[in-house]
Amino acid sequence: MLIHSKSSFMKGLLLMGSFCAVFFLIFMPLFPGDGGKAMNGLEYSDDLFNKLSKGSSYFIPETQKRVEPLQGKMVEVAYASKKAAEAAKVFAAAGVTATAEGNTLKVQGDLGTLLAAAVADADAMYKNDGKAVSARYAGTDHMAVMEAWWEGLSPMIKALQKNKMVEEANVVDAVLKRAVETGYNFYGIPAAKVMDKMGVMIGLLVFYVLYTMWYGFAIFELFDGIGLTMKKSKIKQEA
Repeated sequence: MLIHSKSSFMKGLLLMGSFCAVFFLIFMPLFPGDGGKAMNGLEYSDDLFNKLSKGSSYFIPETQKRVEPLQGKMVEVAYASKKAAEAAKVFAAAGVTATAEGNTLKVQGDLGTLLAAAVADADAMYKNDGKAVSARYAGTDHMAVMEAWWEGLSPMIKALQKNKMVEEANVVDAVLKRAVETGYNFYGIPAAKVMDKMGVMIGLLVFYVLYTMWYGFAIFELFDGIGLTMKKSKIKQEA
């Protein structure tokens, strides 16, 4: 290989070598995790941002307030559900009349009571208390309960809209997205506040930027060392 600039080439090798060394260390289990479990850099950063995401996604109290005005609001709807039988059991345990005929779920009762039960289960899941959820449904797995809530309430939105109960449908949608989905997706993850992890978060973001530039400068110096550079082409003058 013809070296055009030895100093640039050596600088590039040094940068690339140190970059690779750090890259190797990132994949080593050198970072502390929950319960004393060692984690690699990617697992640590992923775990941190999952905790921060959960800590900033607690919308359940405001969702509860939206459900309260629906206490005593009676509904009677029938619609298709992928898990009609499972949803019927959960709905019935929550205090409404619910039956499944094939994939058709029929629901009759107090919509506020039904949604309040869904929010209560979501809150327990958010707080990683799956046992409390299972206990309400004769030991049914807590994740299965939340899936039943999702499959039972999701198609209810269109059914309510067809009955010109638009505001009620909007509340059901809010319960699904801001309570049920949050409780299910973040189950088992401890919540963390951004302010408590500000130093680590900023450190990771700064490292990411610098590490990206590190690689870029290594490539630049290596190419410059072997004479591969980009120059602005001369403008051809017309005669």
